[in-house]
Amino acid sequence: MNKRNAPDLYTERLKLVPLGLKHLSIDYVNWMNDNDVNKYLESGGDYTVEKLHKFLSQVEIDNILFWAIHIIENDKHIGNIKINPIHQKNKYAEYGIMMGDKSEWGKGYAKEASIKIINYCFSGELNLRKINLGVQAKNIAAIELYKKIGFIQEGRFVKHVLSFDDYDDILRRAIFNPNHD
Repeated sequence: MNKRNAPDLYTERLKLVPLGLKHLSIDYVNWMNDNDVNKYLESGGDYTVEKLHKFLSQVEIDNILFWAIHIIENDKHIGNIKINPIHQKNKYAEYGIMMGDKSEWGKGYAKEASIKIINYCFSGELNLRKINLGVQAKNIAAIELYKKIGFIQEGRFVKHVLSFDDYDDILRRAIFNPNHD
């Protein structure tokens, strides 16, 4: 994959800017240590300022499509969204989102940011034909969001990840570019 810069993108209420060291904050560290925020993430629960600094430094070096989600009105950083990796030959990519600021949950920001990123990926230079994601079967709120956006279930990995002291299924979902063959 060619290195790509994540461009600044805007919606009615949000600005999506490349994630990097400028986003290093105690709030961000706290998100990564908050059980409500990280219970369905592959990472989290043991973050320090130093560990987050290392992660954000690596994000800048890797130069992937990884955005911080900000509310335009107050420039508040409320979460992150990424498209990575991108498979150029097969024209698909993997999607991930984390809404860290719990005071902003339930306001439609995840859906708004996701639709903007998906539309960006389905047009222009990227012109992807498909975007995939994996979600734990217990993560009902995320599954409902993905259904509203248009992701369909393609598969299920049974008892695939340890979650809450028990194994949970991973649902593989995808959304297809309606303008692509």
